[in-house]
Amino acid sequence: MQAVGATLTAVAAIGAGLLVTAPAAGAATASYNGVCGSGYKVVNSMPIGSTGTVYLTYNSATGKNCTVTIRNKTGTPTYMVAYVRNIESGADQYDEGDYRSYAGPVYVSARGACVEWGGVIGNLQAWNYGSNCGALAAKAPQKDWFAGER
Repeated sequence: MQAVGATLTAVAAIGAGLLVTAPAAGAATASYNGVCGSGYKVVNSMPIGSTGTVYLTYNSATGKNCTVTIRNKTGTPTYMVAYVRNIESGADQYDEGDYRSYAGPVYVSARGACVEWGGVIGNLQAWNYGSNCGALAAKAPQKDWFAGER
């Protein structure tokens, strides 16, 4: 899994210069579907072009983050990825495949640690590096996110 995580990170880095704006006002947007389970609250999200959204959730009771990538419209199976990584420990999880509505959920223990997370829908991607740092927020500012073609 570390090799795939590194590959996903490398793919994301290649697309860093290709920025995409958020969906236009009035465009359909995905909403979090609760698939991470009870106790998980949305703490961050990013649009993936106009095709969907990747959500980062956190469960304060377990100290785990969960990521899920959700399409705006269910349809023909499309390549999708949900990814999350604890930056401090290097532990990561991902789900990739051809899905009709969502990829994930994927989980990583990250109490007090920064996470790297993102998602892919078709040829579009969105990644966030070193965000949602919990108690470390004052020491480690959130790094930029980007979205673009992969």
